[in-house]
Amino acid sequence: MLTDDAILERLRLCSSKFCELQRLHHQLDRKLNELQKRHVLTPAEELEKRRMQKEKLVKKDKLAELIRRYREHGLQPAAH
Repeated sequence: MLTDDAILERLRLCSSKFCELQRLHHQLDRKLNELQKRHVLTPAEELEKRRMQKEKLVKKDKLAELIRRYREHGLQPAAH
């Protein structure tokens, strides 16, 4: 059975979808960290923060689904 790290590495190498989701997830994480450094957010920034949190969670769920499918079926993920 493959370790989590091995599965992640295989998905990074053969799935452009996985790579793109991971890139977007990290990008959202960086933006959220920048917002959280501020002591006070405007109402618009608060809304943007919530939107980004939801989007980040969706990306994380999709990444977890790809990992789960790979683990359960041992299938090579589609490149696109």
